[in-house]
Amino acid sequence: MADQFDVVVIGAGPAGYHAAIRAAQLGKKVACIDAALGKDGKPALGGTCLRVGCVPSKALLDSTHQYENMLHKFDQHGISFKDAAIDVAKMVARKDGIVKQFTGGIAMLFKANKVTPYHGFATLHPNRVVKVKQHDGSEVELTGSNIILAAGSDSIELPFAKFDGENIVDNVGALDFTDVPQRLAVIGAGVIGLELGSVWKRLGAEVTILEAMPELLAAADAEVAKLAAREFKKAGLDIKLGAKVSRAEVTGKGKKKEVALTYTDAKGEEQSLVVDKLLVAVGRRAASRGLLAEGTGVQLNERGQIVVDDHCHTGVDGVWAIGDCVRGPMLAHKGFEEGIAVAELIAGLPGHVNFDTIPWVIYTSPEIAWVGKTEQQLKAEGVPYKTGSFPFAAVGRAVAMAEATGFVKVIAHAETDRVLGLHIIGANASELVHEGVLTMEFSGSADDLARICHAHPTLSEAIHDAAMAVDKRAIHKAN
Repeated sequence: MADQFDVVVIGAGPAGYHAAIRAAQLGKKVACIDAALGKDGKPALGGTCLRVGCVPSKALLDSTHQYENMLHKFDQHGISFKDAAIDVAKMVARKDGIVKQFTGGIAMLFKANKVTPYHGFATLHPNRVVKVKQHDGSEVELTGSNIILAAGSDSIELPFAKFDGENIVDNVGALDFTDVPQRLAVIGAGVIGLELGSVWKRLGAEVTILEAMPELLAAADAEVAKLAAREFKKAGLDIKLGAKVSRAEVTGKGKKKEVALTYTDAKGEEQSLVVDKLLVAVGRRAASRGLLAEGTGVQLNERGQIVVDDHCHTGVDGVWAIGDCVRGPMLAHKGFEEGIAVAELIAGLPGHVNFDTIPWVIYTSPEIAWVGKTEQQLKAEGVPYKTGSFPFAAVGRAVAMAEATGFVKVIAHAETDRVLGLHIIGANASELVHEGVLTMEFSGSADDLARICHAHPTLSEAIHDAAMAVDKRAIHKAN
């Protein structure tokens, strides 16, 4: 006989575990199914984000940022030392320890909230029946009054560059290099490519990033992207735009293995490149393969994403879908909010996600973060706007920290003054961007931001002055 639940969640990543815990808080009997195993072969909850994505990559970014500061910035503070070195194995072990801590934390939260975990591969069948093939080969069957599909996403593999886990890798492999590769190529100058490219460049790798698009960070504000390109070049990242890779072949044996690449450059000329490791970071796709049995009525679009309405409902009674496997940005925090919203809708409460105020962050150095529309988007839409910007070079705290690169830009509606976007490149941009999120969520204006007292000296003063600059009344710059 099938085990019966009020809510069955397939996937324990950011979207799934939030949905499961919130539904349990609301008095529902909840099961959550996930197939992932950790390095120790034991079940590891938390999805790509906690295991091989957001959290471990930030651990490596922080470790390598500290090392880079030792090599290039500490002398500005009068700090000197001899023979700076980094133990890659210890760095990776620290990362693994953080992952284990947080995946274990999800298990503890499940226990505290009485969420029943199942470990294995789940398939949804008609009438809200879920069959789970567990890791020991056995199968269990669950039924739920509501099913939440939160299967997440997988790395996109190129047909000519199959992952081998050694020389041609995705983000998972690039987090676990045991040694610093002398030469690293990255296909794709998106978030993953730039972040992991930065990690290994800081440790001494020669990094070449091949990006097929003619522009860098086309989704970001053009001024931000322009400064980012300059800073990445200064940091030693060789980013080739308009570079379309057509071949990647592993040659040699043992430790002498190399990857020979062929690509067409922006001029249409064929080029070759030989590296030790290749990271393929061309995006991710919904992990919907094998998720749905025939006859469920749940629809997939041409990209393999589960089709849902504005409230994450699939159109099939009692079946919902959230996170990376549905439309919208593949961001952990977007999945968080969808999971909570769906759990609350199931419980008869209002649940809503405002896609217009979801922040975007790239954790490079300098950090890049934004919320809302860019200038180029507003121009294309014919929306009248005005802008104000302010450089971190004029912010006392930023200069004192030796982190004066970058600026803040506030974009407001030309007639109503309502904030339409906040764009930041600089230190702690990932934290500062939430001033824009909050202002936009409450339909605030640039004048509202300008009239809020900001502590001095802080990095957030740049937001205050940028907001004042919208109406040409910034104190610390010529308007």
